[in-house]
Amino acid sequence: MELLFLGTGAGVPAKQRNVSSIALQLLQERSAVWLFDCGEATQHQILHTSIRPRRIEKIFITHLHGDHIYGLPGLLGSRSFQGGEEPLTVYGPPGIEQFIKVTLEVSQTHLKYGLKVIEVNEGVIFEDSTFKVECAKLEHGVTSYGYRIVEKDLPGALQVERLKEAGVQPGPHYKQLKEGKRICLEDGREINGAEFIGESRPGKIVTILGDTRMCKNSTKLAENANVLVHEATFAEGDEKLAYDYYHSTAKQAAQVARQANVQKLILTHISARYQGQAVESLVEGALKEFKYTVVASDLASFPVE
Repeated sequence: MELLFLGTGAGVPAKQRNVSSIALQLLQERSAVWLFDCGEATQHQILHTSIRPRRIEKIFITHLHGDHIYGLPGLLGSRSFQGGEEPLTVYGPPGIEQFIKVTLEVSQTHLKYGLKVIEVNEGVIFEDSTFKVECAKLEHGVTSYGYRIVEKDLPGALQVERLKEAGVQPGPHYKQLKEGKRICLEDGREINGAEFIGESRPGKIVTILGDTRMCKNSTKLAENANVLVHEATFAEGDEKLAYDYYHSTAKQAAQVARQANVQKLILTHISARYQGQAVESLVEGALKEFKYTVVASDLASFPVE
């Protein structure tokens, strides 16, 4: 599981930062990529990575401001032109379905794959045997959501040494035992795989928030997360400016991380007013509140540990 930042800027593209888009790579977990927001030129940023558009299984839109959605029609079309046939689901606030429908119809873009659009409400919006995704409203100028991605607990490891001690040598039946099944050995003994599996391992939690003021739902969504991705449009000292424009400072993001007991905070959505040394100062303000803080740059990747 890895986070790859395709765009980390706020509002408009800058020379060093494109607008918002984050890829959550789940290649080992489900051979797929989940995209969070799709600002202008996201597909161009993808060209600089190993991501294949056909591997994008889901796209989660936090809110409908242009710097988070203007790249979506182009990506959807290119995915089809490049031979993508796997189904794709887009999640987002009310209005996302109309936006996609109108842009594809007006441009006469015909997709070769099944596209499903789900306009979300607060609560669990997706769940299967391996993952659960829930969302909650944040505080922004338009309806904005944060997403909490929970990997379900992983089965424990097969206790190979104990099996060998019991006289069960490696072979194809180890796969059956790993699945908790029973096997019958040549000597007539029956072995129950469930008795040779260690304790389950907790799954990982990733929280990705849309644009927001500091609010209670930010902390709730981030509770005990392995990684929190939080906007940091403004630096410490610009709290009033952040509040007036429905955004957060880097220090406020760090306060959320500390209150929510997360393991790591990644700052993104950085205003173009902060360049070079100013970005380092922005991070320093956050580090005073939460020492496990880093600021993302375009095309930077972070394993979820």
